[in-house]
Amino acid sequence: MKIAFMGTPAFAVPSLELLCKNGFTPVVIVTTPDKPSGRGQKLNQCPVKEFAIANNIPVLEPFRLKDPEFLLQLKFYQADLFVIVAFRMLPEVVWNMPPLGSINLHGSLLPAYRGAAPINWAIIRGERITGITTFFLQHEIDTGDLLLQEEINILPEDDAGALHDKMSLQGAELLLKTLQGLASNNLQPFPQDESKVSHAPKLTKLNTRIMPSNLTDEEAVNLVRGLSPYPSAWFKANNLTFKLFKARIAENKNNHQPAGTIESTKNQMFIKMKTGWIEVLEIQAEGKKRLPIDAFLRGFDVNKLTQIDEAP
Repeated sequence: MKIAFMGTPAFAVPSLELLCKNGFTPVVIVTTPDKPSGRGQKLNQCPVKEFAIANNIPVLEPFRLKDPEFLLQLKFYQADLFVIVAFRMLPEVVWNMPPLGSINLHGSLLPAYRGAAPINWAIIRGERITGITTFFLQHEIDTGDLLLQEEINILPEDDAGALHDKMSLQGAELLLKTLQGLASNNLQPFPQDESKVSHAPKLTKLNTRIMPSNLTDEEAVNLVRGLSPYPSAWFKANNLTFKLFKARIAENKNNHQPAGTIESTKNQMFIKMKTGWIEVLEIQAEGKKRLPIDAFLRGFDVNKLTQIDEAP
């Protein structure tokens, strides 16, 4: 069975490595074009392209997935199956090209958390269990027939970065099982249960902002965990923007202060939510480095911060 692999970030590399070690080396890898970054705007290769070059696998880097030249190049490799891990949304002319279809690795137990940010939203919404799914692509995003699923526990200390790393490794194993099952005709796709659908919308400046009057202490901590290390939960105070990377529920605090109140000691910082307080453990001030709270308080006049601004 000849496969073409489509992916871009480091999340996809363990899948590529495991497939190559087990007889499923792609005939071609499709990824995003090099992007300029840094002060010198030097062109940098994505992790998937680096892997492809290191392993002498042909690479296609289309700017437009409907470009006729790209489509001809992709057809040239005559792949039986397309395998997608952390890539762009594909047009039908691409995912419908191979005779066996196109399969995707998704970071949730579909149909739960369909959409762009399933890892983040599972934590933000306080889930204790999530998972990974392989499924066939079809017209509507994340709606195709399912192949295999596995659960993953979300530990209290897990943030989005930690869960991402666990899913990357476990997802590689699930993807390999999926390809082995398809190659041996031992897998029977089955439809998703539409009564269990939930969504994981794209992360924006609006839905990543900490609005204390709308959040309990537990909800605020989950928001911080679910957005750490990227893109991070944030708030404004004294006309400055601050990002939070780690926080916990604060015990035994006076609950009579209004939501958004900021209190601090020599080495602690607290924010009042709709109900309860959170203790800030890691923070980044606008234009500064991410710091543990004690280091932040040594270098910042926290007396300037008394209340979070919830205005636009």
